[in-house]
Amino acid sequence: MENDAPTLYCPNELCQAPNPLTHKFCLRCSTPLPKRFLWAVADGQSVANAGELLADRYLVISKGLLLDTKPAFLPQAPNVEHLQALRPYLRLFAYRLHVPQVYGVLGLTDSSSGKEILLLEKPPLSVLENTALLSTASLEVQLASELTTAWSSATSMRQLNWLWQIAHLWQPLSSEGVSSSLLNPELVRVEGPLVRLLELRHDNQTSPGLPELGEFWQQLQGNAKGAIAEFLSEICRSLIAGDIHSGEQLVAVLDRGLAQLGQHQTPVIKIATKSDTGPSRQRNEDACYPPSGSVISKPPQPTALAIVCDGIGGHEGGNVASNLAIETIQQQLQDLTKAFSDHTDPATLLADLESAAAAANDKISQRNDNEHRQGRQRMGTTLVMALPIAHEMYIAHVGDSRAYWITRHGCYQVTLDDDVASREVRLGYATYRDAVQQGASGSLVQALGMSASNSLHPTSQRFILDEDCIFLLCSDGLSDFDRVEQYWETEILPIITEKGNVLNVTDKLLEIANNQNGHDNVTIAVVHCQVQYSEPKSSLKTVLADLSTIPAATAAQSQPRTALTPEYSQNQKTRVVSTSKPVKGIKVPLQLLVILLLFVAGGIVGYLWRQELLAMLKIPQSSPFANPTDAAPLPSAVTSGPQGSSGNSSVNAKGVIQTNSEIEFIRTTGSPTQAIAPNGSVLQILKTQNTDKDTWVYLRVCSIVAKASPSNSQSTSVAKKPLLTPGDEVRILFSKLKSLNLPNPKPEVVSLCQPQDASLPTVEELATEPKPAVPKQ
Repeated sequence: MENDAPTLYCPNELCQAPNPLTHKFCLRCSTPLPKRFLWAVADGQSVANAGELLADRYLVISKGLLLDTKPAFLPQAPNVEHLQALRPYLRLFAYRLHVPQVYGVLGLTDSSSGKEILLLEKPPLSVLENTALLSTASLEVQLASELTTAWSSATSMRQLNWLWQIAHLWQPLSSEGVSSSLLNPELVRVEGPLVRLLELRHDNQTSPGLPELGEFWQQLQGNAKGAIAEFLSEICRSLIAGDIHSGEQLVAVLDRGLAQLGQHQTPVIKIATKSDTGPSRQRNEDACYPPSGSVISKPPQPTALAIVCDGIGGHEGGNVASNLAIETIQQQLQDLTKAFSDHTDPATLLADLESAAAAANDKISQRNDNEHRQGRQRMGTTLVMALPIAHEMYIAHVGDSRAYWITRHGCYQVTLDDDVASREVRLGYATYRDAVQQGASGSLVQALGMSASNSLHPTSQRFILDEDCIFLLCSDGLSDFDRVEQYWETEILPIITEKGNVLNVTDKLLEIANNQNGHDNVTIAVVHCQVQYSEPKSSLKTVLADLSTIPAATAAQSQPRTALTPEYSQNQKTRVVSTSKPVKGIKVPLQLLVILLLFVAGGIVGYLWRQELLAMLKIPQSSPFANPTDAAPLPSAVTSGPQGSSGNSSVNAKGVIQTNSEIEFIRTTGSPTQAIAPNGSVLQILKTQNTDKDTWVYLRVCSIVAKASPSNSQSTSVAKKPLLTPGDEVRILFSKLKSLNLPNPKPEVVSLCQPQDASLPTVEELATEPKPAVPKQ
């Protein structure tokens, strides 16, 4: 019955040969065989018996655990009406290190209910060793252990690390109505140092609070290591009593404990880099720090820093931009790292990384402006950098250069590409596998140098190091086509398991990138972190003595800080609060009353015009973006109208448009010229100016993708006229704008145009749609 044995089909479209389940490479063409294990969300019911094949592709490994035997084919996508139920998974895409993501659905024809079974990819798994049988049960995988089961065998550092991760997840999951998932022992699993959820469960009518979390953690007190036993007991008491009243404050408390434990840990860091032009490019637009071919160690070096930049392909001067970014960031952080210590505030470190990225962005952008570069002629670059400090690793990035975290237990992509596909998923409109099939899905939504830093939103985050691991930074010359996921176990993991040479590994990865991909420059930085930890003998209870001094705002800095971070973001804009004393009585002069009456009359005229504008833009009257009193006000320079334009109306309608084709505008910044806004551009209406026959509508460009799609690159319109860039101000006749029949802009598109000096929307608005993080002033 050998022919009836389950097989794994090669993903190579030209091969698709069947292979034994245990093989890592195709017998026919040597293509790596991905093993995509899936978790079937079936409400606790068994999908089928082990060994059965569902839908002619999904092999049942155990209850709820499946293997996709035909990974070359797209899974069945969920129906549109089901996306609302899946929204927590999509909105938590930035937390996919801990939360599994939607792979597809499985429709069983013999199911009595007829419901589709949700399939989640990358569930928490535990790899078994020394299994050589070829039966179904021999697959080297099973679900990872529950936190409550693995707790007793962990070090005190890892125990606090696990709690620290749960504390980080509390607010994001609460915002999506799934925080009860963190209180279910069956769902909270651990995969080495990582806390990972098996699935998400929606909260009941009453969402759990931090006291319930404290009660759940009380179950762990009995097996807590001696160094943290009293510390954990006091945390649980504080949670239940309400003394710790937010997830952010809980993180800050745990940070204090981790800082003390970190003093009993000795890290050794080694960094190796490699950059290469590749077989198909004429010049290398990538850059890295330390310089290509270097190997540095800390100690003896006092600090360690790794940076990878990828000059935007197709943009003249990409190599200049990437090298300028490296030079600027390295110089910025060189002075800062001298003051770093084991007790440096994490929020300060994250802010320093973002400031360094902003400085590099402004250097490149200023050079573009000085050289009068517009549209595609503007140079730009992606960025990813890693900075190990004490017991933590700090990661910051912009664009699609990536960072991966490799441990004995798996390979995890910890950065989220700043591209259109990722944005669509995070906003809840598509699963990732559907989003990447759409046109221009890989187009960047931001990169260094394309505009001023007030529209740049770097992502920064940190990770606790409690075992030997590797952070791999790379440009897309290596990461494209899942090469890291395919080769991490055979080429990178031996650094940990066999004490491999980091420089030899960069050479091997470069060879893989050039031979397997070969379409781009390649830049790699391997950061090897070795950890030696000894259990402390003293208790950590003293760190809770001054609990009241920990403000909730300080802890949120370690959540991922991104351009589309939802309402639970820690990167909130500082609000301006009046410090003037209350006035008991005010006498209003007659002249002021006349001015107020004229202002009200003008507002009525503007309101009537605004109704036609909102109808043209298809913005519902109930939308918070349709009511200027509910949205952030425009700057006074806009609402007051142009100087000397007596009689001209100006609108504070918060109107935002998104182009559905290439549209020609008149650029008003600098000398008036005609320029093109490509399909998908986002613009905000600033004001209007009446003429005898028509009305001019003035707009500001909010967003244009950094990398044009292939279809756009062949456009005849673009070839004849320059492209607009973010920050450009333009105008167009109202009659022409109305005739375009533009689609109703999505709320997240509207949110991209929040003015930098405007107040943030209300909490109610944030609860409906995510807003971008606001850069620091």
